[in-house]
Amino acid sequence: MPEQTTRPLTAPETGSLVPAAVPAATPADAALPAVTPADAAFPAVALADTALPAAAPPLRPTSITGELPDGLLAAFEAYEDALAANDHEALAGFFVPGPHTLRGDATGLLVGSEAIAGFRASRPGVVRRGIRSLHVRAIGTEHALIVAENAPVAGGAGVVTQLWSRTAAGWQIEAAQVAASAPAVDPSIWRVVGTPLLAGASGGALSGVRVAVKDLFEVAGFAVGAGNPDYLRSGTAATESAPAVTALLGAGASVIGIAQTDEFAYSIAGTNVHSGTPPNPRVPGGLPGGSSSGPAAAVALGQADLGLATDTAGSIRVPASYQGLWGLRTSHGSVSLGGVLPLAPSFDTVGWLARTSGLLVSAAATSLDPERQLPVAARFVVCGQLVFAAEEDVQAAFVEAIDRLERGGYLPEPVDIITIDPLADLFETFRTVQAAEAWRSHGDWVDAHPGTLGPDVRSRFAFASLIDADEEAGHRGDLAEARDRLDAALDGRILLLPAASSTAPARSASGAQIERVRAATLSMTCLAGIGGYPSVSMPGLVVGGAPLGLSLVGPRYSDLALLDLAAGLAEGLEG
Repeated sequence: MPEQTTRPLTAPETGSLVPAAVPAATPADAALPAVTPADAAFPAVALADTALPAAAPPLRPTSITGELPDGLLAAFEAYEDALAANDHEALAGFFVPGPHTLRGDATGLLVGSEAIAGFRASRPGVVRRGIRSLHVRAIGTEHALIVAENAPVAGGAGVVTQLWSRTAAGWQIEAAQVAASAPAVDPSIWRVVGTPLLAGASGGALSGVRVAVKDLFEVAGFAVGAGNPDYLRSGTAATESAPAVTALLGAGASVIGIAQTDEFAYSIAGTNVHSGTPPNPRVPGGLPGGSSSGPAAAVALGQADLGLATDTAGSIRVPASYQGLWGLRTSHGSVSLGGVLPLAPSFDTVGWLARTSGLLVSAAATSLDPERQLPVAARFVVCGQLVFAAEEDVQAAFVEAIDRLERGGYLPEPVDIITIDPLADLFETFRTVQAAEAWRSHGDWVDAHPGTLGPDVRSRFAFASLIDADEEAGHRGDLAEARDRLDAALDGRILLLPAASSTAPARSASGAQIERVRAATLSMTCLAGIGGYPSVSMPGLVVGGAPLGLSLVGPRYSDLALLDLAAGLAEGLEG
């Protein structure tokens, strides 16, 4: 290898790589997908349409060690041009194809060229940046390390580190690490934050706990936004906080912000056309799950300790599963829904998300009436129909987990296999009653504000608007019968099942793919809603490197006992 020397090289006249008057090329890698509003209508995205001057001077390194490999800078410049144009096809060609290529940032690590390409395809815009300095460290003639310091037009600074390799296709990136200055607040996660917004009482079991409140709860001094800017503008500030918020404040927790939700909580994907899609730190490039997407992302990222949320059909359990969190849907009616914007009151519940079971237990204990809580025996059942509703790799992970718990003695009695009514019929009954109640809750507003909803939520309200009184009444009768049959089949035992039908889908997944996953997952999660049962999603399963929750569904008002049993099972899965 030639002698390693470091020498500064600058563009003539300006002393920098890009003339001061040129707002220079490119972006995407300067932006952290978790914290930059690439998915939202923010200036950073709008800047992608800003035209660059046609004539920029050739790019030159600020410093270099070794001999500069032929063609390397031309490849780097071409990559920067592709970034500036947000040319997904060209960008994909700059990464070494195969399963070993890496791209990392603060949200996690993407492994494999397909995952990297999928991440890029999910971003509708890029953040303009200029190159402040460029440092090249040659590693022989076939490899080189490039470290570029960049300056986003919107302000801040970033650093991109790339390992380039000479391949049969030319110079390509084998590994990249992106570091960028994050905005103070990620608007895809937070609607508003404070230091704090509301301080908790001194002392208490939750002293020092930071709470992210889903944007369905009344918080004193703020209007409810429900994930829709027009709804927020039409609202008025609450004069007092919802009882579920007050309970946490009274126990010493502080509200640090109001977190985003899928529109009107009518989704489990975690997307929002207005504020963007929050990150999933456990699955970079994956959906966060919803509708409690904001609280879940805040907790998973460590920006909050506890998420206060709602669960109608899985809105706590699905994001908990996708992001490796603990989540509890409480028994229907066990926590006050006062001051909470409804979706479907027959199924709506309050619950929480946390990184640990201990904090989840503490939050539940401050909000649930202990006199209504019941013990539950450690008797478990599995329903084959529910397991088979999940994808095959999820089925395998679930079966392996149950086997491990049985071998370790964490399931004290043999797990019984039960049969439940055809899931398609149960889901259709649940879906119809939910939709009828959703239209009753919000139909007038939706009719009065055409064009304000995202296409997925709009289609669900369109379906809801077509349900007449006779159809609703028929399904309500079916619902009551289904509840009785579920009670009889479970017989006071705890149902074990995967918390979702799949791990987090890619953000680049098609609408049809997401809808297929949604239908399969809801056919599993709706049972807790039909029965009014509490349900825990606990981390512990891994499928293809992504987290998947193990769900426990217990008898009504067994919430605290269910959490204790789940904590015991978690020990078995960790061992």
